[in-house]
Amino acid sequence: MAPSRSDPSTLPLAGLLRRLVAIGYDCLLLAGLLFVATALALGLMAILVGDPAAQANNALSGNPFFRTYLLLVCFFFYGGFWVYGGQTLGMRAWRLRVCRRDGQGIDWWRALLRFLVAGLWLVPMIYLHQVFKLEIGLSLGAGFACLLLLLALRVPDRISETDLVVLPKLKAPRK
Repeated sequence: MAPSRSDPSTLPLAGLLRRLVAIGYDCLLLAGLLFVATALALGLMAILVGDPAAQANNALSGNPFFRTYLLLVCFFFYGGFWVYGGQTLGMRAWRLRVCRRDGQGIDWWRALLRFLVAGLWLVPMIYLHQVFKLEIGLSLGAGFACLLLLLALRVPDRISETDLVVLPKLKAPRK
């Protein structure tokens, strides 16, 4: 009997490699979305302060409101996909789904917990680069090592009480 798509107890948990590949896919999509979000913010700044003033002094550089805006764009990208369907596009491509332990979809609170805990890998990367002035390669390496550790230990899953499961392959209908 094939495992049910809605019963997480019969579905295998996603392995580290599958998680990383889905993250890579989603990062490409998120980068495009962040480019669009930045272009919209730059356009708004050009309208509000005038085009020559916007070119002379980039008001978005280092602006905490702009950084918060981009963080919210990231959260609503991931959170929206997780809450409405349980899958980002990268997760869908690799047949992954995030769900509560009882198989139900997750709510915004669990999505926020997952997002914040999964983003912890950025803390050592930023800290090493900003405080200790390490070159970006070393800082990225330390951040990536933390990401691997977070994913291998399934920390976002444990904190948000969710599971990332592998969905079974759907058989093509016979004609």
